[in-house]
Parts: sequence; structure tokens; C-alpha cells
Amino acid sequence: MLLGAVIDAGVQVDHLNSAISTLGLSGVRIVAEQDRRGGVHGTHAIVEVENTSCHSYRLEDFIRITESSSLPASVKERSSAVFRRLREAEQQVHRQAGEEPHLGELGSVDTIVDVVCAVVGLETLGIERIYCSPLPSGSGIIKTSHGILPVPAPATSALFGLAHAPVQPPPGNIPDAGEMVTPTGAAIVTTLASFSQPSLSVEETGYGLGTRDPESYPNVVVLRIGRELDRPRTATLSLLETNIDDSTPEVLAYAQERLFEIGARDVWFTPIQMKKNRPGTMLSALVPTDLETAAARLILRETSTLGVRVRPVSRYEADRRIVTLKTTLGQVSVKVKLIDGANVSVAPEYEDCRKIALDKDLPLQDVLRIVRREAEKALLPHG
Repeated sequence: MLLGAVIDAGVQVDHLNSAISTLGLSGVRIVAEQDRRGGVHGTHAIVEVENTSCHSYRLEDFIRITESSSLPASVKERSSAVFRRLREAEQQVHRQAGEEPHLGELGSVDTIVDVVCAVVGLETLGIERIYCSPLPSGSGIIKTSHGILPVPAPATSALFGLAHAPVQPPPGNIPDAGEMVTPTGAAIVTTLASFSQPSLSVEETGYGLGTRDPESYPNVVVLRIGRELDRPRTATLSLLETNIDDSTPEVLAYAQERLFEIGARDVWFTPIQMKKNRPGTMLSALVPTDLETAAARLILRETSTLGVRVRPVSRYEADRRIVTLKTTLGQVSVKVKLIDGANVSVAPEYEDCRKIALDKDLPLQDVLRIVRREAEKALLPHG
């Protein structure tokens, strides 16, 4: 249903199938068809597998396949974070801490396609932040390879708990709602989304249709895409910190670079004094909450630290846009800050100005000053 929603919102099916090909999965593709559930018209996405033999994957397999692909780093990190969240839930359900859990139906190729292509679709749509309404609990029982299970399934319930996700009864307290959130769907939204209701100026809407067509409710996921209103606003982010005294500057710089690649808002270093009077460095990273797990794992993997502190922080944010401006020195990208819809300041992009300085053999500070003056004249009200 998430795949159907991103396709309905404008992502090309061929683009998602190209992502599947980078995973090295042959005979697997997504097909999409227009249909209706209740009174809602939308897109029903189907994962077709030519070889129907029951090959069962482990979550470690999904992570290995994803991370060894040529997908963008942000897609790899977010997809792997979803798989790790799902593994944590399965280990909790099966009481197998530290062991690789048996996945049953989740071990099929559909799982990696659902997760990776959902992430690819959301990034293709340019979605920076994801919000989710309270999740419906569903009702009844389902038959699985593990036996008959209550709804929501234990893995789904575990995922709800790990994210402290809000859950509500089926709409209208429908007694025969069935399964309304699958473990895969729960893993995606509880890893990538925050559970709050933003004020949006809606620009696009996608409707993803489920396979079932019950009479009592429309089996649909709605994806609304837009710009958040009422800026400056308070954004909730995660601040990750760790103290390090035995990593080289090269290693720390590499970790900073990788954090920016996966979507960190800011990364910085602070000189500190550590135990036994040893000088050290505090690494700080400000990331969206949905990237918290991926960022913490990256820091643990890429540095010598044994632990990462995490705490929620809030900050006011002004709106911004990037404008390509034709100046007397050439074309330069300029970041424009907006408050209440009005341009209030400009900042030339460093890399563009650096290239001009090298190409024209000019001092960088002169290039920055000229571009800023011309940008202020062209883009600011008082210019």
C-alpha cells in the first residue's frame, strides 16, 4: 500500500524497478494498476516474482544485499535501519535476544522490495520529513506460518512499542477489520516517521490500495505531500553526542562526511578534557528523529567510541529556497532565507564561489562579496 501511494503520487514504476535491479534480484518487479477501494480511486502495487520457489531470507541477508548495492547512501542507511528495527521486534517476540530470528512470511523477497522501494519512492518525491497519524490496531486473527496469531500480530505490536507509536481502534470500531497494519508496514513507518500532525499546504496526494476490498471501510493508505505552514516553527530533532580520545582526525572527518551524506542537519567537533587529563573531542550530530538509529549506528561503526548519548532537541527554523542567479561572474546558486514568505537574507553557495575563484584566479573573499551584493540587489526587497 505504501508503494501504491508513492506511485500514485508520481513516482514512476520503472524507477522503482531500476532500484530492484541494483539489489541483484532477478525475476522480481513491481507492477501497478488503477483500481478502487470503496469510493476511493488509487493505485494497487503488486510485487511479481517469476520464481515462486520458497527461498527464505534472513534480515541479515536483506541488510547485506541493500548495503552492497549501488543505491544512494541515504537509501541504504534508511532501509537498513528499517530492517534492524524489524529484527529487534522479531527477537523480542521470539525471545531470541542476540539471535537471528526465523521470519516466516517476512523472509520472502517481497519484504526487501517493500522496504527499499518505499524508501526510494519517498526520497524520489523529495520528502524531507514524514509524519504519520495514529495507527489502526485492526481486529480478529490471522493464519501464518507461525500458527494462528491475534491482530495486530505480535511483531507489529512489538514495533508499536519500540516506537511508542499511538494506536487507535479500527474506524467505527469495526469488529471484523482484520489486519490493518502488517509488520513490514509498521517497521517502515515506526522507523522513518514521527507521530504528530503538521499544518500542511498540500501539493500532491497519493492513494495506495490494499489487496483486500472490505465492505466496512476503504482499504487505503493516503500520502499527502506539501509544505509545512507557520514558519518559523519548532522542529524536533535528535542530538547525538559522544566523547572520543583515540580516533585520528582523518577518521573523525570521515565520520562527519558520512553523517552529512545520510541527512544530518549539522555535525561539529568540540575540544574537551577527558579522564586522566587526556584531551579529547566531542562529536555532536543534529539529525531528524527518523535518522537517529542510522546515525548512532554509523558513529559506532566509524569511530572508536563505545556509546552514543541521544536526546531530543527543539529548534526554530526559517523557510529557505535555493535560487540559481546569473551574476557578473557567472551562474551561482544562492540560498535565500524566508520569514513569513518574505526574503530576508541571502548566502552564496561556497562550492560555486570557490569554482569561480579558481577559474578566474580571483580571491575567494572578493567573489563572495560580489555575489552577495548582486544577490541582495536582485532578491531582497531593500535591494
